[in-house]
Amino acid sequence: MSELTHINASGEANMVDVSAKAETVREARAEAYVAMNAQTLQLILSGHHHKGDVFATARIAGIQAAKRTWELIPLCHPLMLSKVEVKLEALEHENRVRIESVCKLAGKTGVEMEALTAASVAALTIYDMCKAVQKDIVVEQVRLLEKTGGKSGHFKAQSDQGVS
Repeated sequence: MSELTHINASGEANMVDVSAKAETVREARAEAYVAMNAQTLQLILSGHHHKGDVFATARIAGIQAAKRTWELIPLCHPLMLSKVEVKLEALEHENRVRIESVCKLAGKTGVEMEALTAASVAALTIYDMCKAVQKDIVVEQVRLLEKTGGKSGHFKAQSDQGVS
């Protein structure tokens, strides 16, 4: 395992200096799932939710969160993202929603945290919008699916539950 880069020689938290790194195209994909009962999912899909379009709101929240990751997670760099995409898919046979986020840029540091933040906040937004009709909604399995670019190269998560 490599040395922790956010810790200085004295063991203190430290923002990594990326000034000497070359700019490369970097992209990351992450996912999250939200489990709920069938009635709650149908309320979302039918468009009859009293708070409006749950998926549209979650998509916008995820995009905004990716752009503000540096304000939420200590030691993350502010990034000029060139792409943020948040896709939501109802898995009716599982009573779950799958969220996939993609973040991309040409820069000196990766976008994994931005992709993970986008998926997480989109999932939490679904919870927030639906908590009045169901309290036991579960946000689950937030994970990095893939990253490309940078010194560490390409990473792809092992397939799990049909996810490639």
